Amino acid sequence: MVESGLGPVAGILDGAEHVYRVRVYFEDTDAAGIVYYASYLRMAERARTEMMRLLGADHAGMMRNDRLVLTVRECMIEYLAPARLDDVLEIRSSLLEIGGASLRVRQTVRRDGETLARIGLRLACVGEAGRPARFPARLRSALAGFAGAPPPQRSRESDHVVS
Repeated sequence: MVESGLGPVAGILDGAEHVYRVRVYFEDTDAAGIVYYASYLRMAERARTEMMRLLGADHAGMMRNDRLVLTVRECMIEYLAPARLDDVLEIRSSLLEIGGASLRVRQTVRRDGETLARIGLRLACVGEAGRPARFPARLRSALAGFAGAPPPQRSRESDHVVS
């Protein structure tokens, strides 16, 4: 394996968080070299996918073995500072809550310790017909040990999630 300087492809588990590093490429930016707002969501999706893989709930396995997929039901993102071309970003992901057929996830995008964006998600587990489906015991067990990070605090000035 060739070391990229960004760490393992799948990222690492660090306590109750998954840490995934990514470099900002030209395709991620607008004409001014600033990361385009939707690019944060693509990067966060990759980080979440790798977190799930490390926790034993990879998407391909869920589709093949359980006929289930995770879909984004709700997404909130707060942009605090811009990322730029060639920056190395760290995306920290944690499972806040596991419901019968849903997950609540918090993600933060950082550069050199500075938080650039905060993302809050609710993911729904759905079956082939697109209807909510409960997590199988095997998947629930795989995720349960990683869930339960402290809930995000709300700032007093607004209703935004603060991590």
